[in-house]
Amino acid sequence: MYLGMELSALEEKNAIHTAREITQQPDLWQNVWREMNGHKPGLHKFLQTALSTSKRIILTGAGTSAYIGISLKGILQRRTGILTEDIATTDLVSHPRDFLHPEIPTLMISFARSGNSPESAAAVSLTREICKTSFHLVITCNADGHLATHGPAENKYIFALPPEANDQSLAMTSSYTGMLLAGLLISQLDDLSAAKRSVDVLTGYGRRIIDYYAPELAKVAALNFKRAVFLGSGPFFGTAKESHLKLQELTDGRIICKQDSFLGFRHGPKAVIDDTTLVCYIFSNEEYVLKYEKDLVHSMRKGRAPLAEIGITENKLPGIDLDHIFYLSDNGCSLNEEFLAVCSVLPAQILGFYKSLQLGLRPDTPSDTGAITRVVEGVQIYDLKV
Repeated sequence: MYLGMELSALEEKNAIHTAREITQQPDLWQNVWREMNGHKPGLHKFLQTALSTSKRIILTGAGTSAYIGISLKGILQRRTGILTEDIATTDLVSHPRDFLHPEIPTLMISFARSGNSPESAAAVSLTREICKTSFHLVITCNADGHLATHGPAENKYIFALPPEANDQSLAMTSSYTGMLLAGLLISQLDDLSAAKRSVDVLTGYGRRIIDYYAPELAKVAALNFKRAVFLGSGPFFGTAKESHLKLQELTDGRIICKQDSFLGFRHGPKAVIDDTTLVCYIFSNEEYVLKYEKDLVHSMRKGRAPLAEIGITENKLPGIDLDHIFYLSDNGCSLNEEFLAVCSVLPAQILGFYKSLQLGLRPDTPSDTGAITRVVEGVQIYDLKV
């Protein structure tokens, strides 16, 4: 049984992969830590050279994989002291000279579920072509994918997640949180034992969302909303972007979703709110950040009211009254913001799963027309004339 449904029912509704891949994530996170611990010597050697030479770090990927860099760029820049930017392969491939400079040694960290999206390998090739010095760390769920197996091995390191991270469902769930966690662990490679404590807490939070809150999320999914807005700041902005995509993908675009930061939402995008809109607040656990986030929630009392408001928060927030609030901790525990961003996407995954079923779709393959596929097809890569 996954997410309260028997295996036979899940198979009948073409939902078995999505349900299993959502549910397995806490166990996967433990396996990612063990895999990273085994890679520590080789990764340390690679990064020692890459970070001592590079003047810039680019975090890249396509679609969901691109959002990982949004959540990671802050902690990587703080830890390394090197300018760190998130640049989607879909932007870099079409306008490489806008993002790459021959004289700036660059470490590119690529995230990819299958590694077979055409832009993934093209971004690496363009970086090698334009930058005189570049290093490439590939974090992927498919050790046999094109990104991992093709191209020069020079200045390149492959970290492949455990096989179960390579989702079979169209929507990325395990692969997203697994790769995000891998990136976080790389930022703390020198002290993986301390990081293990964070992974243990994270695992507990994930199980709480899946085991305790899934029935309440099913009730939220049953609400008659047509739009959804996800708000998050800092590393949670990546979570908000992934949350909006997950619900929109799993409902085949029947639920139109938006995402923004708490502060950014005031500057025009708030106009989207109406009585068919679900608003989801993904709260930080940093006191300074929370001041801005609470102000935005209170400001929502002015103007058109949404259909419903939900919140995801580590600990209780006095003075915040929402229709549904999902608390992750019972004991005042506090995770680093970036680690908290990993599990804060689970409610959107579960919400999308239930809403997909409610709409009569097949969560494993929700696109009725085939407009979206597990691996993007039909993208032609052209030679760059330098």
